[in-house]
Amino acid sequence: MPLVQARPASRNKGIGMDIAVRYIHFISMFLLCGSILMESTLLRKEMKRREIARLALIDMLLGMSAITALSSGLLLWFGFGKGFAFYAANPVFHVKLTAFLVAALLSIYPTVFFLRRRKGKGDELVSVPFRVGLFIKLELALVLLIPLFAVIMAKGHGLP
Repeated sequence: MPLVQARPASRNKGIGMDIAVRYIHFISMFLLCGSILMESTLLRKEMKRREIARLALIDMLLGMSAITALSSGLLLWFGFGKGFAFYAANPVFHVKLTAFLVAALLSIYPTVFFLRRRKGKGDELVSVPFRVGLFIKLELALVLLIPLFAVIMAKGHGLP
C-alpha cells in the first residue's frame, strides 16, 4: 500500500467540479503554449510599433492563461485533486512547478519590453533585443516540458 493515497474525486467536492477544474487547467495550458508559440513565431529583429502592440495583446492572453493555469492547478493541489499530500510528496510535481515558475520569471522581460515599446507612431521601427527572443524560446521549452512531467506523474513515478 502506498504511503500517499489519492482521495476519490467523488468524496471531495463533487466529481463535476473536479472534472471542470481539471478541464480548465488543461485548456489554460493549451492557451499558454499557443500564445508563447505565437510570440516566438511573430517576433522579428525589427518590428513596427503596431506589431509590438499586437504582441502585447498576445502577451496579455499568455498572462491570463498562466494565471488561470496556476489558479486551477492550486485548486487541484489544495482542494479538487488527489490531495495535498499526493502532490507535496512527489518530486516530479516539484520539478513541474519549478518549470512553470521559471517560465513565469522568464516572461517578465519580454512583457516589459512589449508594454514599453508598443506606444508611439505605428510605422516606427523598433529593434528587438536578442534577449527577448531568447527568453521567449526558453519559456516555450519549459512550458512544453510541463505536460511531460504531468504524464510521468500520472504513471505514478515519483511517489514514495
